[in-house]
This record gives sequence, C-alpha cells and structure tokens, in this order.
Amino acid sequence: MPHSEPVARLLFELTEPISLVNFFSDEPNESMTALGLRDNYWDGYFAGRSAPLGLVPAEVVHAAFYNFADGEAARHIPRVWEVTTPEAAHAARQEGCVQALRRILADFIGTPGLARAAELLAKASTSAPTEGRVMYAALRSLPMPEDPMTRLWHAANMLREHRGDGHIVALIAEGIGGTESHVLSALDMDIYPAETFGRIHHLPKPRLAEVMDGLRSRGLLDETGHLTEAGRATKGRIESLTDTLAQAPYDGLERHELDELIAVLTPLSRALSATGSQ
Repeated sequence: MPHSEPVARLLFELTEPISLVNFFSDEPNESMTALGLRDNYWDGYFAGRSAPLGLVPAEVVHAAFYNFADGEAARHIPRVWEVTTPEAAHAARQEGCVQALRRILADFIGTPGLARAAELLAKASTSAPTEGRVMYAALRSLPMPEDPMTRLWHAANMLREHRGDGHIVALIAEGIGGTESHVLSALDMDIYPAETFGRIHHLPKPRLAEVMDGLRSRGLLDETGHLTEAGRATKGRIESLTDTLAQAPYDGLERHELDELIAVLTPLSRALSATGSQ
C-alpha cells in the first residue's frame, strides 16, 4: 500500500511509543534502582543506555550520545560501574521496559499480531550495516531475545539507536551541536522560550545564552529567540537526512512484509500512545 510519508518516518512514529516506556514508565527506573543505583533517573539512564558499549570512559559515552552538555556523562560514568556491571544494567533496563510493555499491552500478550510484529521488527532491526553506527552496532552485538515482548522491545531499541546514530550525522553535517539541537527541537515543538525545554533548562544561564547567541549570529534564530526561515530550513534538512539515513533497516523487508509490519504495529503503537507510554 502507498504511504504518504517516508517509510522510516512512519516506522519511527510507530516504534517510538515502544521505546518511550524507558523514559515515562516506573518499571524501568525501579529495575535500575534495584541494582543499587541512586534513585535519580539519570544514573539508570546512563548505565542502562551505555551498557552495550561496555566499560568505556565518560568521553566515549559523551561522544556516542552527542546531545548532552559537557560534563553530564562524567557525573555518572564510570561511577555507576562501581555499583553494577554493564551486563546487569542492560538486563535490568530491558526487564523494566518489558514489564511496562506487558502491563500496557496486556490485551495483546499471546496474540499472533504481537508475535508477528516482534518477528518482522527483529528482521528489520538486524538488516542494516553497522559501519559508522556506534550505538546500533553495540546493541547488534547482543543476542536477539526469543520472547515476543522482549524481542519487540530489543528490536525497537535497536532501530531507535540506529536512527539516532544517523541523526547525529545529520546534525554534524549542518554544524549543529548537542545543546543547539535541543534548542531547534524545542522551538520546532513550539516550546518557547527554548531555554525552558526540559533537556536544557538546568544548564548554566551563561552557557544557554552563549548557545542562543551563536544560533542568532548564524541567522537561525531571530532576536526574540524564534526560528528564522533559515532556521526552519536547517531543521527541515536535518530531519529529511535523518529519515534517509534511517531507511536501511526497512530495505531488508519485502514489500508485503513492510505493509504487514505497519499493520500489526499500528494497534500496539496506538495502545501505547493512548497511555503516553506510562
């Protein structure tokens, strides 16, 4: 069937609610704190997400994640590895996310649709080249789970990191740094002033002022802090290239498989979106 938007964009919209349980549901945070990590969310975030990379320095995590401010990764890495291991952190993150999915998607457990969604998503998520995709490659090195719900989570997580790796390429191509990317995203979501966005509002005011002034000097923001025409065009190019670079996994599916994946994912995605993935 024809689709009115890029396939990679459509599949991102369908799979993102699966990944978002990690950020919005209680179970993943509870699983991470059960390891002995501080109950402040960010210990668990950095430990769980960076776990597939292994015991790498904070500088490597900072580079791979890209959009955190200087020093933020170093507040958690390597301290979290004094409490737990990468293997245990990944397992806890996955366990918590799957628990959340089982709760929200209880009506779909054991259904052919969920099993097929997991199967096709797993095929797509293991179909792309790993070159230049650090986070994706790290997750690809892990075994694919057999349980359908766990497989659904792992495959969606791989696809999210694959897209994220490509998004970083698009940002670098446009000369947009990590904090700058949050400013563009905030304004694109009609969050104004951009400095109030949850991902950057905690940063020192002089640093935020420096970022905003830099975007103004490049003509991407106007004096009021809104996107200019050039700023909107830059954001548009970033998203377009991100979609292009995120296409490879879905090229691994036959056309009928892609249509089937969209069909079986849609009710799952809607159910998760209805709860805000909480």
